Amino acid sequence: MPLVDPLNPSHSPETAELAKFFNETLGFCPNSVLTMQHRPAISKAFINLNKAVMANEGRVTSALKRMIAWVSSNATGCRYCQAHAIRAAERYGAEQEQLDNIWEYRTHPAFSEAERAALDFSLAASQVPNAVDAKIKKRLYQYWNEGEIVEMLGVISLFGYLNRWNDSMGTSIEDGAVESGEHYLGKYGWEKGKHDGSSY
Repeated sequence: MPLVDPLNPSHSPETAELAKFFNETLGFCPNSVLTMQHRPAISKAFINLNKAVMANEGRVTSALKRMIAWVSSNATGCRYCQAHAIRAAERYGAEQEQLDNIWEYRTHPAFSEAERAALDFSLAASQVPNAVDAKIKKRLYQYWNEGEIVEMLGVISLFGYLNRWNDSMGTSIEDGAVESGEHYLGKYGWEKGKHDGSSY
């Protein structure tokens, strides 16, 4: 069982309305958001931040944002967020070859140099201690402008919050996320881990 049980989706009508956003991104409302409902101000603020961060403003595509989220979640080890990020990347049009080879983004030809720079930035920014340095900055600016870098760091920071929330909470993972995790990440050893509903 998770540290705190999620509440029913209908617990807060305002949160339920806002959470329709996740029906588009994931096909279901995540248990993490349903747990945040214990303090509705947190769930509402999180949903609005998520919508702002994940908005498609241009060249940092919705699919790339979800791959950035996956790299960040992989770096921190949150299996719940890894599965959610890869599922959302799939739903937002990431190329099949990228989904199948996300672990090899640094060398696989399905990824452009601009995408590699963004994903390396995600990896460096998600490490403890933080590994963003002048070399990462120089490489980013070869492909991306300041606004786009802000978008990327927004995704990385949002998933920093989610990775801490879900790994500490032991959030029970939903069937749809398990399906995507097993399909795209299982060959690399992905499993539900503490998110199987029986960890605490």
